[in-house]
Amino acid sequence: MTDMSLAELWVAVAFLLFVGILIYVGAPRGIASALDTRSKRIAAELDEARRFKEEAQKLVAEFKRKQREAEAEAESIVTAAKAEAERLASEAKAKLEDFVTRRTKMAEEKIAQAEHQALADVKAIAAEAASKAAEGLLAVAAKGDAGERLIAKAIDDVKTRLN
Repeated sequence: MTDMSLAELWVAVAFLLFVGILIYVGAPRGIASALDTRSKRIAAELDEARRFKEEAQKLVAEFKRKQREAEAEAESIVTAAKAEAERLASEAKAKLEDFVTRRTKMAEEKIAQAEHQALADVKAIAAEAASKAAEGLLAVAAKGDAGERLIAKAIDDVKTRLN
């Protein structure tokens, strides 16, 4: 045997001895137990990660549902506000038209009253002028008691007829 093969033999013997000691001490069981523990821990972490993922997906779905509900509610609020604005505008228009109609009617009534009063004033002035004219004519034509009675009666007749 050469030196190299002797060294290789001692390395092989030492290695086998080392493996034998490890087996005797129970290293494979410890290694297997450590690997099993680590495997269980990794499996638990994976289960927890799956659970977190499912919870996150549920939360995302819940938030999306709430977002859709909020959007629908906002849309209904906007629709209701538009309808209310249209109703208020319609009411305001109706009130304005009613106000204008009442004001126009009041103005027309005032104009009619003014026309009626002006007509009455013109009649009164005409009656007064006619009675003065008649008085003047009768005063010249009739003299004495009979003339004065006739004049007074004629003036009263003219005033009664013109008013």
